[in-house]
Amino acid sequence: MTAHAHRERTGHAELARALTAGGVLTPDWASAFAAVPRAAFLPEVMWPFDMAAGTSVAVSRADDPDAWQAYADADVPVVTQWDDGAHSGREPGRVSTSSASMPSVVFRMLADLDVRPGDRVLEVGTGTGWNAALLAHRAGAGNVVSVEVDGAVAARARGTLERFGAGVRVVHGDGYEGHREGAPYDRVIVTAGVRRVPFAWVRQTRPGGLVVLPWGTDFGNGDGIARLTVARDGRSAAGFFTGPVEFMKLRAQRLAPVVHGDYATGGPEERDVSTTELTEDALLGERFAPQRFAVGLRVPRCHHVLAERRDGSRPVWFYGLDDRSWACVLFRDGASARVWQSGPRRLWDEVEAAYRWWEGEGGPGHERFGLTVTADGQAAWLDAPDRSWPV
Repeated sequence: MTAHAHRERTGHAELARALTAGGVLTPDWASAFAAVPRAAFLPEVMWPFDMAAGTSVAVSRADDPDAWQAYADADVPVVTQWDDGAHSGREPGRVSTSSASMPSVVFRMLADLDVRPGDRVLEVGTGTGWNAALLAHRAGAGNVVSVEVDGAVAARARGTLERFGAGVRVVHGDGYEGHREGAPYDRVIVTAGVRRVPFAWVRQTRPGGLVVLPWGTDFGNGDGIARLTVARDGRSAAGFFTGPVEFMKLRAQRLAPVVHGDYATGGPEERDVSTTELTEDALLGERFAPQRFAVGLRVPRCHHVLAERRDGSRPVWFYGLDDRSWACVLFRDGASARVWQSGPRRLWDEVEAAYRWWEGEGGPGHERFGLTVTADGQAAWLDAPDRSWPV
């Protein structure tokens, strides 16, 4: 065995131990993990996220095989495409548009999916093909259909899966429509962030089947893993969130960039000025804080942007997506925050009220919230579907 082959085997085993210790690699998925290494599905040049540097870095297998292998066996996300394929060169592009997710996230979602041998599975978002190969190992060859919207990504994944012998059908198409030809499915898993769940996914899943997807609001980039069970009559799907994640968004549902100059217009007389005792830490917490998720659920069609902290102060902006309403709160260390608002909606008032509601409910985590999807739309709820509101 060569030194590199030894490192490859050792790194894969170490990742398995870490995922098992963390409780995300469960015994029913251990054999799939052992048989389907992520490294077999990653490109020669990739951009893993370097936790120490806090950014994506370019790694070439030809130039530095040991570093490439180390990242392949690390619990980090790996970007495999930038700018919808328009990017070239080694430096990271502008927007990451295809990737291999963190293994811990992959196996959290697979555990939620509860795939059994013989299940028919639809995957929306093929990416590298690793997730599809894991599914095929568990469900059986010929039981997995994977839909990928990007033609180049689909072609590469199809070739990799064929060489690996995974027995997955890769379809180039818009996964937003699902894939009727293979329906009904026992399980549907989505590997892109979703803001509005297309009812096609529910319609193409058998009653009692599961749809697992990253779902979130326009408030920010964060998502929660929604685990939805299709009702007996097939007319709805509902279930709790199982925890926070963050995914690249479904291409059909990407949020267009907010242009600040389109909002903050007019003179001072058009702006309401006030103060708040709510602090930045209380409102926003860390990146995956449940209060951010809760505020997004309660304040529809609003997007927030955190500006850079300077001299103990940080502005946070809120933009209405259906009109030109906006708000800005300037958080300052050790002092009340100043608030400016303008437009048909008073967005800061809505945001603060949503936070106070969340606080009054005991500060629930993601797992107390749920989602219901019907042909007419979707609703979020707290603790039970009868406590729902449209989202």
